[in-house]
Amino acid sequence: MTQAETSPPLWLQGRDAVIAAAAPGDWREEAPDYHYSHSVMPGQRTKQHESGSLDAIVESIVQVFEMEVSHKGDPATWVSMVTEKFRTRVNGGPWADAADIVDKGSYNILIGDSVFYGQETFESSHEVFHTAFPEGFFWEVLEVVSPPPVVTFKWRHWGTFTGEYKGFAPTGEKIEMYGVSIAKVSDDLRLLEVEHYYDPNAFLGSMTGGCPVAHG
Repeated sequence: MTQAETSPPLWLQGRDAVIAAAAPGDWREEAPDYHYSHSVMPGQRTKQHESGSLDAIVESIVQVFEMEVSHKGDPATWVSMVTEKFRTRVNGGPWADAADIVDKGSYNILIGDSVFYGQETFESSHEVFHTAFPEGFFWEVLEVVSPPPVVTFKWRHWGTFTGEYKGFAPTGEKIEMYGVSIAKVSDDLRLLEVEHYYDPNAFLGSMTGGCPVAHG
C-alpha cells in the first residue's frame, strides 16, 4: 500500500498542509502566515488535545475552513466543505452560502449587525481585527459534545488587545469570547452546514468600553 493510499484526505491533514498544497493563484493576495499560531498560541490555549482525537480533528477542520474562507477567493478551491451544499448562520439568523461569504466576508457574516462594529468590506473587516490584535487572534475547541455526522462543540476565541479598534485605544488586556457551534459533516468529514451561537456584542463592547462605534 502506498503513502497516498494511507494518508488522510487533504482537509484532514491540517491547515499547513492545505496551504502547502494550494496553487499560487488560489490566494486573494498571498499565502497566509500563521507563525503566531505556532509560537504564541500554544502558551495561551487552555486545552491540549491528543493527536488524532475527535477534539483535535474538529479544531483542525475549523482552522482549515477559517483559513480558506479568509484567504482563498474561489470557493471551488475550498477543500474543507462540500461547497455546493454548504451554508452557515449565526444565532438563528439568515443562512449564508459560499457565494455570500465571498461577497460579504466571513467576519461580517459572523458578527452581523452590531452597534460596536458598523459596516465593513471583506478586506476592511480583516484589517480591523489584524490591527486590534497584532499579536494574533486565536481559536480553540474546548469540548466536542457530540460526534459526526452532527458535531456540537464548545469553543474559545481570544487575543491581546494591543492595537487600536475603530478609534478606541488598546488596553493590553486579553479579550475572550466563548460559543457553541453545531456542524453537519459529510461521510468524509467535510462541512455541510455550520450554526454558531455566541454574543458578538459582549466581545466587541469589551474593546469599546461599552460605547457604540461612531458612524459618520
